[in-house]
Amino acid sequence: MSDIFSVLKSAYAAAPTTPANTKYTAVDPASFQGSWTGSYSNNQKFELTIANVNGFRAQVEYKSGSTVQFAQVLIGNGSSFRIGNSKFVLTGAGKATVANAVTDPVTGNTSLVQGNATQG
Repeated sequence: MSDIFSVLKSAYAAAPTTPANTKYTAVDPASFQGSWTGSYSNNQKFELTIANVNGFRAQVEYKSGSTVQFAQVLIGNGSSFRIGNSKFVLTGAGKATVANAVTDPVTGNTSLVQGNATQG
């Protein structure tokens, strides 16, 4: 039993929490805040609500199908952030790309679906 805990302890100690090259700078709150809607390439709809943008931090709610996630995120220098298995990238005024890693429960295979979102 102690071997399991030592393996877990070393894995957590070795795993990076943030990529070393990610830089965080303050963003324009109006560019991110609000409701974002769109659909993935598989026609599944998604919605993000971004609030309380302060510096490079924000509160995000993500909804897609039966999945609902809440998180405080850090917005990187590429105008992007991650929430769960999804990545949000601001591509222009009121426009963003959202990518989501989907794991098939039967096969265990992971695929990437992408979609465009608009701020509304």
